[in-house]
Amino acid sequence: MRRVLKNNDSEIIKSGLNYIEGNSYNNSKISKILYKEQKGFCTYTEEYLGRADARDIEHFNPNFKGTANDSYSNWFLVKHLWNSEKSTKWFEQILLPTDENFETRIVYDNGDYRVSDADDIGATNLIKLIKLDDLMLADERKKYINRKRNEIKAFGLSPEDFFSILIEDDIRQVSYLRAIQEEFGIDIWNMIPEIK
Repeated sequence: MRRVLKNNDSEIIKSGLNYIEGNSYNNSKISKILYKEQKGFCTYTEEYLGRADARDIEHFNPNFKGTANDSYSNWFLVKHLWNSEKSTKWFEQILLPTDENFETRIVYDNGDYRVSDADDIGATNLIKLIKLDDLMLADERKKYINRKRNEIKAFGLSPEDFFSILIEDDIRQVSYLRAIQEEFGIDIWNMIPEIK
């Protein structure tokens, strides 16, 4: 998982949109804006959200849902399955996905995510809450990176050229953005075009 950047100029803020329980018309507007801002990727898994993928507006702090504290900064678009499997236990001391030190507190380590400091309770709690240490997802991420490494070698391309082709050909072929960034040393996020 990579640090999530929230846009102070977001259409959600400009339009004064609020999440309204049961109002699918209103909430679909929020979902579409989050989808564009996240360039179509699930915040938690970093897998592309295809047309067939059920997606949820995740209220990161569930205690805020339906209160005046619930706002754009608490909302992320995620795969429905991942949202449904998120821990129901809330931790008051927790690292926010938007924290400016996110990627130094939770480090990428050969396909796994771990805390950089064993005493960092907030980072440890985030890993528990959203299952960043899920073995199956980590295994899929590792296999994906190995496949891409082999394909890059077979095609004799630079990582930038290889992923540029994937992005242009079919964005659904791109997953695990932070792993790509760390493993191949490229700024994959800025290679992905904005969604219109």
